[in-house]
Amino acid sequence: MLQRPVEDGDPNLTRRRILVVGVGSSIVVGLGLYLAIGSVLVAPARRKVPDPPAYLHAQYLTLASPSGAQLAAWLLVPEVPVGAVALLHGVRANRFDMLPRAELLLRSGYVVLAPDLQAHGESTGDRITFGYLEARDAEASLLYLHEHFPGLHVGGVGVSLGGAALVLAGDRGHSEAVVLEAVFPTIAEATDNRLSMRVGVLSRVLTPLRLFQLKPRLGIDVDDLRPIESIRSMHCPVLVLAGTADHHTTEAQTRALFAAANDPKELWLVPGASHDDLLRFDAVGCARHVVGFLDRYLARKATGG
Repeated sequence: MLQRPVEDGDPNLTRRRILVVGVGSSIVVGLGLYLAIGSVLVAPARRKVPDPPAYLHAQYLTLASPSGAQLAAWLLVPEVPVGAVALLHGVRANRFDMLPRAELLLRSGYVVLAPDLQAHGESTGDRITFGYLEARDAEASLLYLHEHFPGLHVGGVGVSLGGAALVLAGDRGHSEAVVLEAVFPTIAEATDNRLSMRVGVLSRVLTPLRLFQLKPRLGIDVDDLRPIESIRSMHCPVLVLAGTADHHTTEAQTRALFAAANDPKELWLVPGASHDDLLRFDAVGCARHVVGFLDRYLARKATGG
């Protein structure tokens, strides 16, 4: 028996067409929004930075970085310096956010150079590159301290993006000790962590789409942002610290980064801390571990102890 052909006026067929068109349109709109979010994530975080407290006697200066940016920075110099430290902030932050750490280091006798990384604060730069160009800013900051304070040993302290920049800079800045706070081992893990916190298992689909945008947006590959590999080629003492409840960079990932570092190295996992300002979370512990580490590898050698 011949079946009666379905006519265009069939209500079931019309509903199916509407459903297909609706689902297709939703997917297109969703992908468009997702790509637009990628554009927002790399957008510069430039803004006016408030003045530091007068009692710090901070000097304002501008550094020319190999990243192509002009870096706005503060230089803090104690009366009797025992070492010098480049202090690098996290993503979408700036040097003002590092003032509590700068003050701690200054009180401990360290010259502190706190720049705005490229595309942040009052520095120039068109795109945040998650450590790729920022590594050249770390290099420029360390070399400035070597040049202007030749009698001191020079190290770096970096939070999240700032720490990744120090690692990706490798030995180019001739750092003699580095402190790495909440640093991601790879950009792939960092991306998946942040997406899974928001969309759960859908991160398995969305993470590759996000990472695919690195090349067209920034001209870099996933393999260019692997601190866990770069840290293997660093030849200076390393202190790795993070919170045990940090879901942006998990404890397991922190331990993996630490395992990849060369000796001498130290690890401090802060119980209960998430992706926090660890100095604010545990000021006493942070001072003891960070300043103690720097004293062992910078000030002690500088004074011949």
